[in-house]
Formats: sequence, C-alpha cells, structure tokens
Amino acid sequence: MLMRTDPFREIDRLAEQFFGTAARPAMMHLDAYRDGDHFYAAFDLPGVDPDSIDCTVERNVLTVRAERRRPSGDGVELVAAERPMGTFTRQLFLGDTLDTDKLEAGYEHGVLTLRIPVAERAKPRRVTITANGDGRRQINA
Repeated sequence: MLMRTDPFREIDRLAEQFFGTAARPAMMHLDAYRDGDHFYAAFDLPGVDPDSIDCTVERNVLTVRAERRRPSGDGVELVAAERPMGTFTRQLFLGDTLDTDKLEAGYEHGVLTLRIPVAERAKPRRVTITANGDGRRQINA
C-alpha cells in the first residue's frame, strides 16, 4: 500500500495546538514573575465574565478555568466570529516554596492576577556562626 505524506498535516496540527479550534480554544496567555516575597501569575482573559472564572489549587497544582460566551438571544445576528469562544483551561505546577493557603486573586481590565506569597521556610535567612575556644566552629541556624 502506498502512503502519501502530507507536508501540511503537521503544520495544521501544530497550528491547532497553538491557536486552538472552534471546539477547543487555545490556552490563555500567561506572565509569571517573582517580586520580592511574592510570586505573581497574570492570565489574559479579555471579554470573560468574572463569574465564569474558576481558580483551584490541589496538591500544588493551580488550575484556572474560564469561559467566554457569544452574545445570544432573539434578534442577535452573528456577522463575524473571529474571537475564540468556549472554555479555556490552564494549569501551573507550583513549587513547595509557595504558600498556596494565602493565595489572592483579582480580575481587572481583562487580566486575572494571582498573588502567592513565598513560604517562610523558603525565604533566605541569616546563619549565625560561633567559634569554640578549641578552634572548632559550631553553626547555629
């Protein structure tokens, strides 16, 4: 049996993963950074109703789920449909150095921002070094 190769099949598959499809929208874009004693994650969710956003943490896995719906109802006529609609989901694996019990979330101007403090046990601390009279050093933390 002769198998034909389609050079564009792989490109189409990668484009669907990156840009999404009508049935499965692309993932939400994210910026993540640390500023001092806090870790921040900012998700782009323009046009999403804040009530449709669900944010959960389970075993250091942060899951953000949001839904963008098309206008519907009597008299609504869809003229163009280029914006991705549907349910968006993104997961982040958080390190043990973050205190997920004190996670804070805010939604403003289409951006969901999560603020997670760095755990006390992960912050740098000063180590005191003492010297014994016999020349050996003892370290107290």
